[in-house]
Amino acid sequence: MGDQSAAETPLISLQSKGHGDLLNIIDSLRSQGISRYIDLPQLIVCGDQSSGKSSVLEAVSGIRFPTKDNLCTRFATELILRRGPDSNASVSIMPGTDRTDSEKTKLLKFHHEIVELDQFEHLVNDAKEVMGLDGDAKAFSNDILRVEVSGPNQPHLTLVDLPGLFQAGNKAQSDNDAQVVKDLVLSYMKKARSIILAVVSAKNDFANQIVTKYARELDPQGLRTLGIITKPDTLHAGSDSERSFVDLAENKDVNFRLGWHVLKNRDYDTRDSSAEERDQAEKDFFSKGIWTTLPPTHVGITSLKPRLSSLLKDQILMELPNLIRDVEGGVKECQSILERLGGTRATLDDQRRHLLQISQAFSSLAKAAVGGVYVDQFFGSAMTKEGYNKRLRAVAKAILTEFSDTMRKRGHAKYILDDKETQPDEVSPPRIRRSDYIQEVLSLMKRSSGCELPGTYNPLIIGDLFFEQASPWGSHVNAFMSRLIEAARTTVNMILDHIADEETIGGLMRQIINPKMDALKKATEQKAVEVLAPHQRGHPNTYNHYFIENVQKAKESHWQKFLEERLCSYFGLADIDEAYYCPDNEIQLRPLLTSMTSRTEVDMDRFACSEAIDCMQAYYKVAQKTLVDVFSELAIEQCLLQKLPEMFTPEVVFALGPDEIESIAAESEESRVERSRATEKLKVLESTLKVLHSLDRHKITVQGEDEAELSSGED
Repeated sequence: MGDQSAAETPLISLQSKGHGDLLNIIDSLRSQGISRYIDLPQLIVCGDQSSGKSSVLEAVSGIRFPTKDNLCTRFATELILRRGPDSNASVSIMPGTDRTDSEKTKLLKFHHEIVELDQFEHLVNDAKEVMGLDGDAKAFSNDILRVEVSGPNQPHLTLVDLPGLFQAGNKAQSDNDAQVVKDLVLSYMKKARSIILAVVSAKNDFANQIVTKYARELDPQGLRTLGIITKPDTLHAGSDSERSFVDLAENKDVNFRLGWHVLKNRDYDTRDSSAEERDQAEKDFFSKGIWTTLPPTHVGITSLKPRLSSLLKDQILMELPNLIRDVEGGVKECQSILERLGGTRATLDDQRRHLLQISQAFSSLAKAAVGGVYVDQFFGSAMTKEGYNKRLRAVAKAILTEFSDTMRKRGHAKYILDDKETQPDEVSPPRIRRSDYIQEVLSLMKRSSGCELPGTYNPLIIGDLFFEQASPWGSHVNAFMSRLIEAARTTVNMILDHIADEETIGGLMRQIINPKMDALKKATEQKAVEVLAPHQRGHPNTYNHYFIENVQKAKESHWQKFLEERLCSYFGLADIDEAYYCPDNEIQLRPLLTSMTSRTEVDMDRFACSEAIDCMQAYYKVAQKTLVDVFSELAIEQCLLQKLPEMFTPEVVFALGPDEIESIAAESEESRVERSRATEKLKVLESTLKVLHSLDRHKITVQGEDEAELSSGED
């Protein structure tokens, strides 16, 4: 097979103190429970039942792992290997997250030093008993067996061995057990920072082994999977099966970016051979036959150790910036939860203090939302729906602007068209020609006539026409008012969600917020009724000079159209913009004057109707603008928006009685548990963050030491 020195050189470069410290730091974080919150870089050993996983661990560590041909591993095993001057080993248990406090205490007490390697199997069996796996009640455990081994010949390496996958149950393992194992293994394989060591037995067809199916599903591009082929000695020399597994090892069949590795481990007949005998038998096997075509760095345990060490080190260094980012995010999340939950609330003073803090935060954020000052982190990004809904001033302005446009375009009951005006495309509101509308008004005037002279109209007719024309205003006002009140409720709810826990929010909504929001809604609706009243009954009234201007503009417009018609008729023009050429350069002015001034309306009532319509339309324009401004200011601004920050202030809290305070702020068991968990998580994450920041500075040293030792090894 050739000289193995090239394969052994990387092992030297990977045994620097910096490399060992790097892995020790990550392992210490894992032992502190950080893996419950943040995924750490790790190598996970996966494979079907009886694929040879235990033999792989044994070859890497030199420790004989218990194996039974009819039963797979029943828990995850974390194997921590470190290079050191003295040989020692220990076994302990990391309790699963599903354990009770008393069970965790019992499991954590399990810690034994391995004096003789023969003790290991007995200690593993003792660990099973402590985990509750010695009977039929529990077949698999979420606890982790932690095996720490150090010695002068050990690599710096940490592996996680997972139970073997299987499909069909038997007397010892049920179908439910198969599902439990699958869920456990997949939970590790799904983690993006896990490097999958997919162990494949050459005794079985590669395509039929479950681990390969899951590896390709969860790592479809093969970026973080290293395949390990075991039991190559079971293949007949020169057979198609042998050729297919060699192709697999050469990355020709299933391509993994990390490649493949082949190991020959002990079989049943050589199970009692020493580690040295095992390694020598492996070297002899790979030095002949078709296996010599594989690179020396891809076969045998001697080259696998540095290969795995290098993979783990590189994965840690590559993921370090992302780890720091994730932990920082977790710290912020915990701080936000604790800020929302507040301090413990065992006494009345604690509860009052809790409500005071919430009231101050509520008043401050509500003022900012209404005032349009969006500097607090609560408001987030304006480009998201959530961030926009928190910006109440922006939402209110948008709704009121839409209200103004709606009133201008669709506020009138009828759109009065001049007789020659083109019909607009819109269908709402209904269109009516001015001549037809005059006929309607004429009918109304006859039914409402008083002592007015012919050719004049009863002033009260202006009110009748206006109230009819402004009849849609009430529905528009109510619709937009409902939207604004709902927008205010949404912002209030978002503020409460940000500053208080769910239980306190429930009490606040029930006893303070909902009643006060209902009161604001009622006050806003009453003000809207007041604002609308002058436009729905009574007598139109205004002192706005724009009313007279609008009337004059209407009369000027009618007069201009009359003159255009007369001029076109006199000169025989189709349009007023058409050029006219006088044949004899002489125009008789008297006939022209007579033509332009003969504007007597024979039907004096129609003339009065036209005048009344002009006055109504002039008043409508003034009243419409007035309504938009008054509704926006008096109803929405004064009765709704400006009152929101006053709903829940410290003064409101001080006015509450003891029973009311307790009803709102008393803490449930769920909140106490949530605070305890958030506090514990924050402590772990903050400690982790300090370690990772120091590790970030330390990684340059690690890389430098490895490069220096590699250079020294090459010399």
